[in-house]
Amino acid sequence: MTTITKLSRLALVLGVVAAGACSFDIANPNTPDIIGEDPNRSEVAATANGILIATRADVADWALDGGIFGREAYRFDGSDPRFTGEMMQGPLDPGSRAFGGDHWAEEYTAIRTANDLLAVINTATALSAEEQSAVTGFAHTLQAYNFIIVLDSHNQDSIPIDVGTDVTAPPAPFRSNTDAWAHVIGLLDGAVPELQGGGAAFPFPLPGGFNGFNTPATFVKFNRALRARVAVYRGDFAGALTFLGESFLDAGAPLDLGVYMDFSAGPGDFANPLALDPQVGENFGHPSLETEAQLQPGGALDRRFLTKLVKRDLRSAGTPTLLTSDLGWVRYPSPNSPIPLIKNEELILLRAEANIGLNAPGLAVPDIDLVRTTSGGLDPFSGPVDQASLLTELLYNKRYSLMFEGGHSWIDFRRYNRTADLTSFDRAGPPPDLIFSGLPIPTAEVQARQ
Repeated sequence: MTTITKLSRLALVLGVVAAGACSFDIANPNTPDIIGEDPNRSEVAATANGILIATRADVADWALDGGIFGREAYRFDGSDPRFTGEMMQGPLDPGSRAFGGDHWAEEYTAIRTANDLLAVINTATALSAEEQSAVTGFAHTLQAYNFIIVLDSHNQDSIPIDVGTDVTAPPAPFRSNTDAWAHVIGLLDGAVPELQGGGAAFPFPLPGGFNGFNTPATFVKFNRALRARVAVYRGDFAGALTFLGESFLDAGAPLDLGVYMDFSAGPGDFANPLALDPQVGENFGHPSLETEAQLQPGGALDRRFLTKLVKRDLRSAGTPTLLTSDLGWVRYPSPNSPIPLIKNEELILLRAEANIGLNAPGLAVPDIDLVRTTSGGLDPFSGPVDQASLLTELLYNKRYSLMFEGGHSWIDFRRYNRTADLTSFDRAGPPPDLIFSGLPIPTAEVQARQ
């Protein structure tokens, strides 16, 4: 990518590591060398951690922006009206990395950092062949995760996929999204034998959010969970059931079991920026989350709403007419709260979605009911058991189970051409509020190829 140099990548990769995100033995943390031929164990560990750091750089922002686009959230920021203007009314500015041109640079930083590591890992004589294989599977899986975010956020555009490590080379060409999704699938599927041949342990520690998935054998289950998500996105419902069977889906396990990105308010680390005071913070819940919440027995609202949002003083923002909300987020109550990358609750709902897609309602309803009753405190589903009705119920449960976690409503309602169902509190304008199909390609990336 022309907008990301090796210098900027490595400053992010190793500089943050040196700041205390993990305790790696780095000889020169202030001016680290680019990883080169025959890297030692510390260099491999630092660069692998750097892939995670680059990935983490956009996780919270993606949850916020995806929440705004999917009408899960508002941001009333008096110093920046673009959250209620550009992001809801347009036009999206591809020249701004923080708004229209967002959810690109951080992901490609992670992807290219992984390519830096992949280019030399087979020369690392300090590592066994099994360890080299484990690192390769790890890097390919994290690349796939970052490509998924780019594709989810740039749904209508082509993207570059052949991003190498030579910054003097011409920019990688844009490839169709069909080609890009095929590339993601290839990365995920190719990583499986690499991880399976990766021995008992990675040659580096993984952060706490990967507990339970921090060996090559268990990391495969994270990989397969991502593969199942992609299969559902692509309408491959039979394949999704196969991949879910290879994932960590477990109807008897806690619904919050999963892989998370860690944050910390500790020295040198990075606090979760979504952990704002719900009474005075700038992030608000979308009013539809309250008005559309189903009722528990006894009349209380869906437990997922009650545990993730609280009432606050009514606030307004935006022009020419105002958006209003009296809901504050407690989804992330602490600066140390992790953000899920994928969790058991989503996998159970993906299995229900796949069975709905295969018109097998008898298999879908038990999974929907498990989530409704356990997470939502609701009665079992009692509506019509036809494909269209079950899809509506499925989308409701994905919305409430995964709210403020990564644009799920935007992605899901968009896939089923139901974004009009999210617009009950939108402004008529002029200009009217819009739900965008995707973000534009950043201006610098387009210009570099002209």
